[in-house]
This record gives sequence, C-alpha cells and structure tokens, in this order.
Amino acid sequence: MTDAIAKPLIKLTSFSHGGGCGCKIAPGVLSEILKNSNGFPIPPELMVGIETADDAAVYRLNDTQALIATTDFFMPIVDDAFDFGRIAATNAISDVYAMGGTPIMALALVGMPINQLPLETIGDVIRGGQTICAEAGIPIAGGHTIDSVEPIYGLVVLGLVHPDRVKRNADARAGDVLILSKPLGVGILSAALKKDALDAAGYAAMIENTTKLNKPGQALAAMDGVHALTDVTGFGLLGHLLELARGAQLAAELDMASIPLLPNVEQLARDGFITGASGRNWDAYGQDVVLDADLAPYQRALLTDPQTSGGLLVSVDAGSVDAVLALFADGGFGEAAVIGRMVAGAARVTVAA
Repeated sequence: MTDAIAKPLIKLTSFSHGGGCGCKIAPGVLSEILKNSNGFPIPPELMVGIETADDAAVYRLNDTQALIATTDFFMPIVDDAFDFGRIAATNAISDVYAMGGTPIMALALVGMPINQLPLETIGDVIRGGQTICAEAGIPIAGGHTIDSVEPIYGLVVLGLVHPDRVKRNADARAGDVLILSKPLGVGILSAALKKDALDAAGYAAMIENTTKLNKPGQALAAMDGVHALTDVTGFGLLGHLLELARGAQLAAELDMASIPLLPNVEQLARDGFITGASGRNWDAYGQDVVLDADLAPYQRALLTDPQTSGGLLVSVDAGSVDAVLALFADGGFGEAAVIGRMVAGAARVTVAA
C-alpha cells in the first residue's frame, strides 16, 4: 500500500457542508428544538421513546418480542461512494445492536443531486449500503429517494429483542465499570482527510473502524451483568456518556489514559485537525464535565470528537467485565477497553489524566 490515497474522480465531500455524524445538529440546539415536543399520549406498549435520548424506539409486541425502530442518515464523510454507503449503513444498523436487538430489515433513505452526480456514483453508494446489510443478514426491503442539493444516504432499520432484554441507556448502576468497544478519532481522521493530510494507512484504519458492525450488542442483551448500553456517535464520548449519567442520575468517571484511540489520532489532534462539531459539542454540555487540570486542549477535543459509526459504550457490573471483554475480543473488537466507572453523585462526567 502506498502512502497516498487514491482519489476518485468525483469528490462526494465537495457537495456537502458537513459529513458523517459530524453534521448532527448540536446537542444544545437539538434540546431547544425539542423542548416543546412532549405532552402527547404515550401508549403503554412503547418501552423506549425520546425521554432519555436513547438510540432507538422500542415497542412491545407481545410477551416475547419487542420491535426496535430507528433511522440514521447523513452526508458524505469520504469521497469514495461505495465506502460512504458502507459507513452510513453500518452506522444506522448500530442503533439496533445498541438496544441489544437483532436487525431484521432496512429501508433506504436516498437524497442525491441527480443533475450533478453520475448515476453510477449514486449506484455505488446504494451498493455499499446493500453490502453491509447483507453482512448483517438483512434485506433492504424498500425506501424513498429525492433529488436534493447535497448527497444524503442512510437507512431506517427495524429489529427485534425480547422485552426483558432491552438494553437502555438509562439503567446504569453505581459501581458499574465502563467499557468502550472501538477506539476514538473518526472525526479527527475525517478532518485530516478533508485537508489531504491523511495517508493511506490512516484512511484504511478509518474505514475498518466505521464499517465494523456492532454485532456483539446482540449477545450483550443476554448478559444480566450488562445494565446499560449505547453507541458513541455524533455527540462524542462525553456527550453519550452524559446521556447515560443523566438517565441513571449518576456520575461518571473517565480515565483519559485508558481510552483507546485510532492510529496517529493523538498526533493529528495535537496538530489541529479537529472538527467544528467537536467545539459545538463542548459548548453544549461542557458545563457538566470536570476535566483534570493536566489535560491539554487537544485531549478535550478527543473526548468531544464526533464518532461516525462509533463503538458500543457498556455499563457493566465489575463481576462481568472479563466476560464482556472476551465477547468483544471474540467478535473482532480487540481494542475494547475499560475506560471508567459509574458512581453515586450528580449527573456529570469527571475526567482524570
């Protein structure tokens, strides 16, 4: 493999103002938008809705089945159309795994500038998504397409889980250990890619990370020691950990030195390859985070870095840590690591150097 990344003739990222989960609406802005959205009747069968900003909705069908429903879509994070489709599909399916469920089918959401992109390029995006769905064992059973100014691709994904095995993001317990299954740094690598500062090895690491399905979530659902589960995406590790803390009304403690990072990400962050979404994330929730005085600004950026198709964040009792790490290792997540703990206290995150 050479040091240079092969450049496609059509640069998908040139058509969009943001890419991947970095184009999510900032958490503070989203909260303001949604502040008046409650108050509607909630059926008793709805086990998980919007109340704790969980990864997907869950609706009880009967005593042994609950339906998981989620959707995720975004603009290109890479220029290669096939890779873009793969990343977007992996990211969308992850929400089902993050609830402890098994995906059963998907619907495609496609918005493309038809008069500006070759039809072959659009077909490659869809083909990339189909490839990942086949790996997950589900069909793309339909969807919807529009002619849009910016390229958009994603999926609606449906899954099933036993009602007693739903893994919410709000059920962490004091004394739980926190495990992260994938290394951080996707947003930083994407920032370097946009500025032609990412080599082929860095690009390969980013693609491998973002197209790895979070399948261990299915097995985690059967483990009684796993109390809470979510995936780390656009709001960064701190943002999604704060959702766990707020849902459980507990505090979280992180060990910066224990957090796994993608290759060369720390140096790229030192060199200033940081997304705008990272700063917006901090502005939205930084008041609920206590950083060790020895942490550098670039380390804060690592913690708020938007993760497109990131890993699973697991809150598990201490006695089940080895079993969870072994499960991840068997599933190809060898970099999964213990990164902190949940403790009694006000909902906030404290980060030690």
